[in-house]
Amino acid sequence: MSFLLPDAGLLFWMLVVFGIVFFILARYGFPIIVDMVDERKRFIDQSLQNAKEANERLAAINAESESLLKSARDEQARILREAAVTRDELIKEARERADKEGEKMLAETRRLIQMEKEEMMRDMRRQVAELSIEISRKILRRELSDDVRQGSLIEEYIDETLKKQ
Repeated sequence: MSFLLPDAGLLFWMLVVFGIVFFILARYGFPIIVDMVDERKRFIDQSLQNAKEANERLAAINAESESLLKSARDEQARILREAAVTRDELIKEARERADKEGEKMLAETRRLIQMEKEEMMRDMRRQVAELSIEISRKILRRELSDDVRQGSLIEEYIDETLKKQ
């Protein structure tokens, strides 16, 4: 039974050693441990505070970025509207210029056609005149080849001339 019940001397010395160890720990060990725990607590509190501030800054940055994105989208829409208006104006001006140019070209073409028509008419008149002269020459040669016919033709022309006067 001596294993289950400690001896009184052993119990005394265990209490003395426990008291000395407790005193040394209370005097030197516990303050260091408590300081370390307090420092760790401060570090955790500071980290939580920094995380909270970071989240607040992130929320502010997100709000600002959303605002910037919205303003950028608005600006983009405005620029696209202006570009569409400018494009429509340019297309309208180009059509007007093309219409005016087309009208000028059409007028020039009509003028050229009229000039060619007049030239053709002059050419036809000249050709008709040449053909008439050629036919007259052939008729006169045939008519004037005989002396009797020449005389009668001359008398006929003289009579016509005298009648006109």
